[in-house]
Amino acid sequence: MIKSPLSRWRIFIHRLQHALRVRLWFPHVPLALLVAVGGILLLQSGFGKSLPLYAEQFVRGSFKLAPSLLPSLLIGGGMLAMALGLLLRSRVAWTVALLLVVTGSVATLFGGHDGEHWLVAYLLLLVVALVTSWRHFDRSSIAASTLFAFTSVAMLLMYATFGVYYMGADYRPPITDLVSALYYAMVTMSTVGYGDITPQTSNAKLLTVSIIVLGISVFATSLTAIIAPLVSRSLQRIVNRKGIRMKRENHFVVIGNTPLAVNTWRELTRRGRPVTRVLRETLAASELADADVVVGDPSATETLRQAGAQNAVAVLAMLADDSENAFVVLATKELGGKARTVAAVNDAHHLSRVKLVQPDLVIAPQVLGGELLAMLLSGEQVTSEFVMQRVFQQESPAARSAAKGKAGD
Repeated sequence: MIKSPLSRWRIFIHRLQHALRVRLWFPHVPLALLVAVGGILLLQSGFGKSLPLYAEQFVRGSFKLAPSLLPSLLIGGGMLAMALGLLLRSRVAWTVALLLVVTGSVATLFGGHDGEHWLVAYLLLLVVALVTSWRHFDRSSIAASTLFAFTSVAMLLMYATFGVYYMGADYRPPITDLVSALYYAMVTMSTVGYGDITPQTSNAKLLTVSIIVLGISVFATSLTAIIAPLVSRSLQRIVNRKGIRMKRENHFVVIGNTPLAVNTWRELTRRGRPVTRVLRETLAASELADADVVVGDPSATETLRQAGAQNAVAVLAMLADDSENAFVVLATKELGGKARTVAAVNDAHHLSRVKLVQPDLVIAPQVLGGELLAMLLSGEQVTSEFVMQRVFQQESPAARSAAKGKAGD
């Protein structure tokens, strides 16, 4: 079969992406760099060339920060911290980074800075880049969650300390230094409230209320962000430890939790065939039954190796995302072995792209639905050749024999 120049170009691009291991560094590494650059630009926009001077004042203990510079410091510093979390593909870091970038663009737009429209445009483009790549940030990382907790507490502490310091005359006794402001902020955030320093004006009381509410919220959110990955990891270890009981050789590896994947697993199990399921997240015990399960990134070679894909009869990629199914096929071939690869296609527009990775079998039951229903309603005959070609995207033996006969003539 003669391939068109467009098909050859697609094959070249796909092979180049596989050779460069694009999935290992794109898009999280470029996005992390862009977010870090955005944070530096915000700091530079707020402080300008006086940033070293403020740093020197902070070291000497005579630090006096203008209230107008506080948003730049909080948002820019937070973006720099979240850039590290993006490198880990953390969903928490992605969410916080998106909020900070949006807040930074709004603060820059309405902050009264002349000639900063280019920075607003950069931040808005960064928002678009983050939104369009949200599917790539789906991991629950303990390191990223800890980073988020530390950054949140640090930002709240800066807000409370400088806020109290600027309104120091509204307290009794008056707060005149940063140490006393830090002390009052910590006492208020922890809801201890010794009562040695009290707010006297309405503005000071409102600031104190905001510190208490934000303190409780930040501490609760940070604690949850750290505990959730720990619990998830523990459940994954329990599930994976249970799955080791089955000898993973000459078995089938079914990847995904779509209806097609679940039904395929059930039918293979009903026929007495050994099956290992690969899931991205742990399911309830009632859903797993006595299944042999591996929890992890389905397209990662480490996860597939743990599932014994290199020793399997076949690896069935049946995820809801067609691009992930293609990457599973590539990862399986990278492991070696004699396992056949099966890729499910959920969208007809992705059929040609999935075929570029050359799986042994492509199954597209959802692509068949509309055409089959139209044929039945129109009274047309549904033949086995049609089913083989449309459902499994391959020709039936009879059709292949007929094609060979025509080629011979």
